[in-house]
Amino acid sequence: MARMVGSKGPQNFARGKKPQNMGKTIVRLFSYFSEFRWLLLLIAVFIFVSTLAQVVGTSFLQVIVDDYLEPMFAEYQAGGVSSLWDMELMTGFVHTLLMMAGIYISGAVSTYVYSRLLLKVSTSTLFKIRQQMFSHMERLPIRYFDTHTHGELMSHYTNDVDTLREMLSNTLSQLLVGAVTIIGTFIMMVRYSWLLTLLVIAFLCVQMFIAAMLAGRSGKFFKEQQQAIGAVNGYIEEMIEGQKVVKVFCHEDETKEGFAKRNERLCHAATEANAFSNMLMPVMGNLAHICYAVTAMAGGVMGIHGVLTLGSLISFLEYSRNFSRPFAQVSQLFGTILSALAGAERIFAMLDEAPEVDDGYVTLVNARQLPDGSIEETAERTGFWAWKHPHKDGTLTYTPVKGNVEFDHVVFGYTPEKVVLNDVSLYANDGEKIAFVGSTGAGKTTITNLINRFYDVPDGKIRYDGININKIKKDDLRRSLAMVLQDTHLFTGTVKENIRYGRLDATDEEIVAAAKRANAHYFITHLPKGYDTMLTADGTNLSQGQRQLLAIARAAIADPPVLILDEATSSIDTRTEALIEKGMDQLMEGRTVFVIAHRLSTIRNAQAIMVLEKGEIIERGNHDALIAQKGKYYQLYTGMFELS
Repeated sequence: MARMVGSKGPQNFARGKKPQNMGKTIVRLFSYFSEFRWLLLLIAVFIFVSTLAQVVGTSFLQVIVDDYLEPMFAEYQAGGVSSLWDMELMTGFVHTLLMMAGIYISGAVSTYVYSRLLLKVSTSTLFKIRQQMFSHMERLPIRYFDTHTHGELMSHYTNDVDTLREMLSNTLSQLLVGAVTIIGTFIMMVRYSWLLTLLVIAFLCVQMFIAAMLAGRSGKFFKEQQQAIGAVNGYIEEMIEGQKVVKVFCHEDETKEGFAKRNERLCHAATEANAFSNMLMPVMGNLAHICYAVTAMAGGVMGIHGVLTLGSLISFLEYSRNFSRPFAQVSQLFGTILSALAGAERIFAMLDEAPEVDDGYVTLVNARQLPDGSIEETAERTGFWAWKHPHKDGTLTYTPVKGNVEFDHVVFGYTPEKVVLNDVSLYANDGEKIAFVGSTGAGKTTITNLINRFYDVPDGKIRYDGININKIKKDDLRRSLAMVLQDTHLFTGTVKENIRYGRLDATDEEIVAAAKRANAHYFITHLPKGYDTMLTADGTNLSQGQRQLLAIARAAIADPPVLILDEATSSIDTRTEALIEKGMDQLMEGRTVFVIAHRLSTIRNAQAIMVLEKGEIIERGNHDALIAQKGKYYQLYTGMFELS
């Protein structure tokens, strides 16, 4: 018995857990700032100037009170103010006020400058992260998308990136401002009174203990909130896409119930996360007010005993308020930081997913055949293709692309526990039409997925023109194939652009010719703007049959040696099918064609029909031979047994 099965798929993101390595996530996030190191240094300088202006500006309160206001008040009480002394006092007072105003203005200008520079850094960083995410997503294997919902993937680009934006553009600057404020304010407080400074720090320790306790309770719920948002988004997207099915089967109530469960989970996680997070600011604020009152009373006693001047006490009280404020802000920002780091971890988890492996070295090239029968590579498009096969001895061989496909004892399963194809062997000569029939889950679509190398087989071999497809570069392999799927997908753009998607260098004349071959030209010319008609929302402004015809035209313009039709005419009515039958015959002429069809009438002319059951080929032959056997195919064709 051959050994089983496909490799394990990527693991889903951890559910309900805190980030596995917060430090590693932070280091990796900051690695994106490497190209902005000088700009970040400049930002730090402006932040330092802005914060220092606030700290130094506050110290002027002591000078104003002790050096000017108190003498003025004393002279006023004495009633004998000389005009000269009054003028000198007022001049110094105004000069001090102007210096204080200048310092605060310089701080305001510095704040504006670093805010603008930080905005450039944050937006550029997010641009780079989005680019990496999308680029990496395009290189991920199909297996990854089989194990992750669309909503979960979309939440990386929306919610996770948005939380990062908030942290990079606001939170980090506030943290740095807070750090500089704390250091500068602490120095000034000690300068005025180390006893009162100890009192303020004692209150601050109480605040930090309470903040850490509340933040610890909310941390795990922010992770759950991020995951719940992804689940809600995925469910909404799925229900929007399947709205017609929901209404046809009258499942509106069940759908609402399903959404309510997911929304309730999100509500619970968000409530728990923000309940503790939102408590931080009021608790910290009230403790700060208590600290301010106690400090004022203690400072008043020290002032009465001549230990502090009135100006020093006023300045110290202002510094004490500024000293506790950054801690309160950091506590409030802690939830944002946790949420952003959770989002960053999810993004990095996707970026760390192993991309699709491609060890192939055989490439598809334009070629031409010389009179002596040899093949040479050429730059221009000739319509003649060859496999360029480099060998270890440095030589090159060119094999004409014909479309011979062979399955040699192939065993495959999407998971280790379940075999989908068991010891499947088949051979398709160039130009032959091979059809697969069988019930759902028999393995028909899996065969076509393996030809495209959407998945690699662990046992057995698949050869294309005698070459093991593992040796062929995936892009070149897929360029030699064209697929028309049962579930068509049209992109936002014109009809012309959607057909050209099969070959981007196709001319307008070639697009029209391909549409005619698929018998799509007639209905296209009757659209409001013909080939320039804009398609949106997956072509919902077209009928299902028209969308399928465009998909067939897209395959026709690719002009591949191998064509795969996976229920390609399932959405086309009998009349439309009759209209395109001739066009399809022209499209299939001279090509190797693999057809999966429930309409057995469409495959009567196939050179070989494979009947699959539970991952094995139980019957093979042409239509007449299988009818003569009176086996499963005979039962299917005569209606004695229906496909399920």
